[in-house]
Amino acid sequence: MTEQNSNDPIDDGIGTYDVVILAEHEVSAADATKIFGLHDQIADEVVYHVLIPLEDASARVEAALGSLGAGEMLAAPAVVNDLDLEQLREESEEAAADELNRSLAALRAAGATARGMVLDTDPVDALGSVTKQVDAREAIVLTSPHLVSEFFHVDWTSRARRKLGVPVLHLIEYEVTSGATGL
Repeated sequence: MTEQNSNDPIDDGIGTYDVVILAEHEVSAADATKIFGLHDQIADEVVYHVLIPLEDASARVEAALGSLGAGEMLAAPAVVNDLDLEQLREESEEAAADELNRSLAALRAAGATARGMVLDTDPVDALGSVTKQVDAREAIVLTSPHLVSEFFHVDWTSRARRKLGVPVLHLIEYEVTSGATGL
């Protein structure tokens, strides 16, 4: 955090108060309203920077193969041959871009200024980079519940708290989207 940022009052209506949101899935309208409400007393313009990670195509292949029963293992090579990894990546990119666009629209509908990007790198590393790049005052990690990783403090929020020099708030999705899993 720069000295200018740490000493800049947030109630003078001059400048911006940047918040980076790392969202596991799209930000719903209810979550956008909740997030925007957290900052409604700040006089400076609050700018949200939404980060949506790209679903890893190789993880989708592994998940598909992992769902095969032991009796179906002989069929696995045919499944692998039929899969087009490039097509999976394109589908993942398109899905992430759609989630980002819906997230930005939800935040803007709540009254926020919002921009964003799809990530194809480690989400917590990208959160750190964007936080530093925009000189953000805080970060929000919006996920579905991940009890095991949270217990062992290897979840995104715990990792971000160790990495960033700004407050990190963990919010649980209000509405779990269709792609969410609560592992």
